[in-house]
Amino acid sequence: MRIDVLSLFPEMFEGVLHSSIMKKAQTNGAVSFEVTDFREYSTDKHHKVDDYPYGGGAGMVLKPQPLFAAVEALSEGLEKLPRVILMCPQGEKFTQKKAEEFAADEHLVFICGHYEGYDERIRQHLVTDELSIGDFVLTGGEIAAMAIIDSVVRLLPNVLGNVDSPVLDSFSTGLLEHPQYTRPANFNGLEVPEVLLSGNHAKIDKWREEQSLLRTFERRKDLLQDAPLTEHQQKFLVQLKREKK
Repeated sequence: MRIDVLSLFPEMFEGVLHSSIMKKAQTNGAVSFEVTDFREYSTDKHHKVDDYPYGGGAGMVLKPQPLFAAVEALSEGLEKLPRVILMCPQGEKFTQKKAEEFAADEHLVFICGHYEGYDERIRQHLVTDELSIGDFVLTGGEIAAMAIIDSVVRLLPNVLGNVDSPVLDSFSTGLLEHPQYTRPANFNGLEVPEVLLSGNHAKIDKWREEQSLLRTFERRKDLLQDAPLTEHQQKFLVQLKREKK
């Protein structure tokens, strides 16, 4: 996968893209990153990328010309146009399902804005996706882009050490992940559930499935509306609702 980022502050990405799993993904050849200051594409003699909004109002708005020129340059010579993702608090809320969708693409371009907003022509005629990581506002799109890039890259083949890890993550199954324990079995009188020490994998799988459903029921009931529940999970959910009344 190729990932390009258009930002006015490329230095913000240095630590994130060259550490931990992101560094490993590049070393393995699973992904390549390029972060570009789109100010370089401004034709303004002062290399301005923003201007006052027509009709008045607070703040400055990013001009279309530098971003259109930057995306055109990144797309030059390609048979298939990249997916162009605009980081924006007005965008679709990012989810694990979207991360899985992006992980199947070959080329992603992230646009990280600043100031008051974007010229509307950028939204209408340049980007393929508008994304938000939550109902709050950041200074710019860089931190949001980093979060999305991390969630996508870890899903690529041969990136994580355990191939089952992304499959079992919270949200990948539609539910939150079950509780996890490690050694020692008894820590300051706090014991690991006996079933996990039993060696009975069928019982362990059933316990994890039920605990995953219980945790989702207690913390994120909204996820249950669209979760693809098995017959056993549906029966267990009915039981939980009765017990919690």
